[in-house]
Amino acid sequence: MADNIKKLTEDSFHSEIGKGVVLVDFYADWCGPCRMMTPVLERVANDVHGSATIAKLDIDHAQKIAGGFQVTSVPTLILFKDGKEVGRLVGLRDADTVKDFISSAKK
Repeated sequence: MADNIKKLTEDSFHSEIGKGVVLVDFYADWCGPCRMMTPVLERVANDVHGSATIAKLDIDHAQKIAGGFQVTSVPTLILFKDGKEVGRLVGLRDADTVKDFISSAKK
């Protein structure tokens, strides 16, 4: 995984999403579309560096958080602004769609 994508755990999740704009990829290692999403997120992370954070959370290791956000399909991208959910995308998306989605939280 790229250096510009944060790997979240159940312990670090709430502190990491608490400030600014953070896009969290809820994923699983066994999920094919999730693996296809990783290079897209790496490209987006380079483009939004400094204005938003891109992070990943493995639902198999953070079941309590995934359940709390009612994540039933992966990949699910949830956009947070100052700790509050402001939107979500489910399924594989292209880089432009993800960047536009992130931009919507900055307005």
